[in-house]
Amino acid sequence: MRHFSRAGNCGEVGKDRIVKLKCLLAEFAADESGATAIEYGLIAAGIALAIIEIIYALGTNLVAKLQSLATALK
Repeated sequence: MRHFSRAGNCGEVGKDRIVKLKCLLAEFAADESGATAIEYGLIAAGIALAIIEIIYALGTNLVAKLQSLATALK
């Protein structure tokens, strides 16, 4: 089954190779299915960076509190 693209009917018989190549490139450019996966990847990376920053900030304070607790217990 052939799909129609913005460039016209890509399923026509008898077209030369250059026109078919242009048609395939137009179909590739019109395909947006991979863009969604990239967007979700960027969102996941942003969330991961936020989590890393929060853990780093809390970790520094936690180490300081544990050290003061250890000093107080001595």
